[in-house]
Amino acid sequence: MRFNSTFLYLALASGTLSLASCEKGNKGFDKTKSGIEYQLFANEGGKYSRKEIAATDTAYKSRIGKVLALNVEYRTAKDSVLFSSRKQQGTPVMVPLQELTTKGGLEDAISLLQPGDSGVFRFNLDTIFAKSFRVPVPPFMKKAGNIMTVYAKATKLMTRDEAMVEQQKMMAVQQQKMMAYAEQQMKKDDVVLQDYIKKNNLKAEKDASGIYYVIAQQGTGAKPKSGQTVSVQYKGTLLDGKEFDSSAKSNGGKPIEFPLGVGQVIPGWDKGIALLNKGTKATLLIPSSLAYGQRGAGADIPADAVLRFDVELVDVK
Repeated sequence: MRFNSTFLYLALASGTLSLASCEKGNKGFDKTKSGIEYQLFANEGGKYSRKEIAATDTAYKSRIGKVLALNVEYRTAKDSVLFSSRKQQGTPVMVPLQELTTKGGLEDAISLLQPGDSGVFRFNLDTIFAKSFRVPVPPFMKKAGNIMTVYAKATKLMTRDEAMVEQQKMMAVQQQKMMAYAEQQMKKDDVVLQDYIKKNNLKAEKDASGIYYVIAQQGTGAKPKSGQTVSVQYKGTLLDGKEFDSSAKSNGGKPIEFPLGVGQVIPGWDKGIALLNKGTKATLLIPSSLAYGQRGAGADIPADAVLRFDVELVDVK
C-alpha cells in the first residue's frame, strides 16, 4: 500500500459529521501557537461538543507510525468545495502519522485529532502551500480569497498492516460498486448508441464488448494482435459532434503509436482497434464504461459520455 503524506494537496476531503453541526454553538475559531485557526469537536454518545486543545490528547508521539483514517472536505474562501473524499472518492483517506517537523501546516492540524473527533481548520493559502504542499498556490484559489478551510473527521486509528487490510477491503467494495454501475450504464449507453446509429443511418456491427463499429474503407492487411504496436490516425468527438481530440491536433498530423491490449489507451480502443485490418478506416462508437466512465476526462468529456472515434489503422508492427 502506498501512503502519501501530502494527501491534502493530491486530494485538494466530507465525513459523517455534517458541516452545519461543526459550526453550532460558538462560531469563533481558536488559534494554536503555530497559527492554525481551529474548532475541535468530540463525539460524546453520538452528540458533538466543542473541545479545547487543553482537553485533547497530548500523547501524539504514541501514534507516530500508525495510520489515521479521515473523511475530509476542502473549501475555498468563497465556500466552494474543492474536494470531498466521501462524495468523490467514496472512502476515507489514509494518513500515515509522522513526526512533526513543521508547525502550522496540515500535519500539525491532524495531530490534534483523536479517533472520533471532528475539526474545522482554517489556513492562510500561502502558509499551507508553502509548509505542507510545497508548490505555488493555484491562481484559481487565490481569486477566491486567501483562506482554505478543511473539515475533517477522524474515523479510525490503525497500524500500517491493519490499514493495508482496511484499504484492500475498501478497494474491493469500490470495485463492486463500479462494476454494478458500469453494468447499468452499459444498458443505457446501448440505447443511446442504437438511437444514434438509426438517426444517422449507419451500417454498424456490434462487438461482444459492447462497441459498435462502422467500416468506411476495408483494409487488406492483417488484424493486430495484443502486444503489437499499432499506428492510428484518429478524431474523437462526442455524439453531438463536438471534437475533443485528434491526431491532427495533438500529434502534428502524424498517427499515434501504442502497444495494443496492454492498457495504454482506453479499453474501447484496445478492443476496437483489434477488430480492424491494417489499412482500414472505420468509426468506433464506444460506451462510456469502455471510455472514461463516471469521471469523464477534463473539461471536454463529461461523465458517462459515449464517444465516437473516426480512425484509420495505418500500420501494425
